[in-house]
Amino acid sequence: MKIVVLDGYAGNPGDMSWKELNALGECIIYDRTTPEEMIERAKDADIVLTNKVCFQAKHFDQLPQLKYVGVIATGYNIIDCEAARAHGVTVTNIPAYSTNSVAQMAFAHILNIYNRVDHYATEIREQDAWVKSQDFSFLDTPLFELYGKKIGIVGLGNTGMATARIAIGFGMEVYAFTSKSEFQLPHEIKKMELDDLFRECDIISLHCPLTPTTKDLVNARRLKLMKPTSIIINTSRGPVVNAQDLADALNSGRIMAAGVDVLETEPPTADNPLLKAKNCYITPHIAWASFEARVRLMDILVSNVKAFIEGNPINVVN
Repeated sequence: MKIVVLDGYAGNPGDMSWKELNALGECIIYDRTTPEEMIERAKDADIVLTNKVCFQAKHFDQLPQLKYVGVIATGYNIIDCEAARAHGVTVTNIPAYSTNSVAQMAFAHILNIYNRVDHYATEIREQDAWVKSQDFSFLDTPLFELYGKKIGIVGLGNTGMATARIAIGFGMEVYAFTSKSEFQLPHEIKKMELDDLFRECDIISLHCPLTPTTKDLVNARRLKLMKPTSIIINTSRGPVVNAQDLADALNSGRIMAAGVDVLETEPPTADNPLLKAKNCYITPHIAWASFEARVRLMDILVSNVKAFIEGNPINVVN
């Protein structure tokens, strides 16, 4: 079997080994592949592994040797799964490898906003603010406790549930917009309709997949429902939030702040309104990328390929 990795750098920038994958066949690993390079690099491969390089119907037409596409991520919207099936190509993904890391990042953003960690560290390092203080404690912004605050979680899959458990540990009131029934939920989590979630909660944390119904889920209408002290956290997918509407709400003081790990286009274009929006804290799509999560990613990747070669594919999405 010839195995080609089209864009391996994001998952393994050099701090892990590819030896287990290399042991499964002739293996060629590229750090990055442009759309123009993809066909030439994949043309003789039986197995192609991709993180963000897209496979459309036209690509399957040009790759008659291809038998398997492994997505090096959980989301597989980059693959035309129907076209893959029509060409007899198996597609797999890597589920649930980054659950705890993403939930942790959601709370990293929440705590940064509520405790202003970045603000105070910067003031002390760059402005000598504490050195110049007349008091033992330098305080120039409001700080908030999580205890007793209401958090609304949109999407209660693995990551949403992990986020809910952290919130429960902080003594927060946890509400969720989910297809699960009340009987399927821990007693600490209460179901709530989506608009009510935006209206009632102090924090909205997004953990839903990108679908036609979730695109622009956070929009001007729903932002107007929120309290001016509320915040939005997005560690799901960029297009779940209408960027201009969120920027307008932040700049006008309609809501207090936002913590964002994903944007509609990545890397973003310079004109993305959230890059300059007031009280918008952006991390560069790294919630998934803890070392431990990437170790799990690599382990499951190898297991997926091995299972396919042995004729018993796992984590098949088509």
